[in-house]
Amino acid sequence: MSHNNNAQAFRIRYRSDIHPRYNPWLHAVFVLVYGAACLSFLWRSLDQVAVWQWLLVPLTLVFFSWGEYMVHKHLGHHKTRFGKLFYKRHTGDHHSFFVEGQMRYETPRDWRVILFPAWLIVLYSLPLFGAWWLLARIDGNLAALVVGSMLSGYLAYEVMHACEHLPAEHPLSHLPGISQMRRLHALHHRRDLMHSHNFGIVHPLMDWLYGTLHWQPLPVCEQVRMQHAVYIERPANAVLAYAATPTHWPEWHPSSLRIEGRDGVLVTGDGFEEDIHAGRRFGHLRWEVLDHQAGRRWQARAWGDQGLELLVTYECQAEHGGTRFVRTLDYGFRGLGMQLVNRLLLRRRIEQESERSLQALREVVERRLPAS
Repeated sequence: MSHNNNAQAFRIRYRSDIHPRYNPWLHAVFVLVYGAACLSFLWRSLDQVAVWQWLLVPLTLVFFSWGEYMVHKHLGHHKTRFGKLFYKRHTGDHHSFFVEGQMRYETPRDWRVILFPAWLIVLYSLPLFGAWWLLARIDGNLAALVVGSMLSGYLAYEVMHACEHLPAEHPLSHLPGISQMRRLHALHHRRDLMHSHNFGIVHPLMDWLYGTLHWQPLPVCEQVRMQHAVYIERPANAVLAYAATPTHWPEWHPSSLRIEGRDGVLVTGDGFEEDIHAGRRFGHLRWEVLDHQAGRRWQARAWGDQGLELLVTYECQAEHGGTRFVRTLDYGFRGLGMQLVNRLLLRRRIEQESERSLQALREVVERRLPAS
C-alpha cells in the first residue's frame, strides 16, 4: 500500500504543475488528426501496389517495434546524457504516477502523463518525410508504405498506451488483445519488473524475442455485476464523504457487521477490514481503497474467505438539487463450488441486500446530514 500512497501524493504534485491552459482533448485530437493527415497524404500517393510491396507494411511495423523496444528499455529506464529528458518523463513521472494496482487515469488532464508531447509527432515526422522524399526517387510505393507504416506504429503506440491506462470498467478494456496488453503493462509497472520486463506497448513480440516477456495471469474468478442507484436530497460532497467512511457502513448496509480501521473518509491506498453477514453467510474481508475523487467517485477492492473477491464503486452526480448515488458491486469466487452456490443461492440474496442498503443509506444520510 505504501507504493499506492506514494503514487497518490505524486499525482497531487504532478497535477498542480500542469499548466492551467493545458487542454487534454486538444492534445489528443491534434496527435490523431496530424497523424491521419500524414497517412492520408501518403496513401493517396500509392499507385498500383504490387502484392510483394504490401509485405513492406508488416516488415516496417516489426522494425518500428524493435525501435520502440530499444528506446523504451535503454532510454526510458536507463539514465543517459542523451536521453535524460525522456528518462525523467518516463521513469521519473510516468512510473511514479502509475503503479501496479493504480493504473487508471482519473481525469482527462492525466493524459498529460500518458501521451507523448503533442509536438513530438511533428518532430518524429520530419525525418520520415525526408526519407520519403529520398525513397520516392527510387519507388513511390516503397516510400509511402515504409513511411506510412512508421507513422502508423507511432499512432498505434499512443492509442494502445492510452488503452492500457483506461478504467477497468471501460468497454475497450475487455477487448481481446487490449486486455492482455493491459495486464502485461500493469506487470511492467511493478517496481521489481519495470526495469527488466515487458517493454513492448503495442504487442509483446520483442519481449518474447529478447527473453524479457513476463506473464502472470489474474486469478480466475467468475464475476457478477450489480448496480443500483438512489436519489438523495443532499449535496454530492456530503453524500460521498458519508458513504466513503467505512466505519459508517454498519449504520446503513445490512451485511456490514463491524469495521476495523480508522474513522473518516478513506483515500487511495488506505486499508481496512470488515466482518460481514452476506447472503446468510458470515465472512471477513480485507479492503484496499483504489480511487477517491471527492464528491464524484470512490472505489475499493476486497479479498475474503473461500476465494471471494469483490470491487465496490460509489459514483455521485448532482441532480435536481440533490445527488444521484450509484453503487456498483463486482464480485466473484475462485472456486467452482462457491461459484455454483452463488448461482443457486447467494446472488439473489446479495442483490436484495444491495437494494435495501441504498434505501437505508438515503434514510440515514437525509436524517443525519443537514440540508444545504
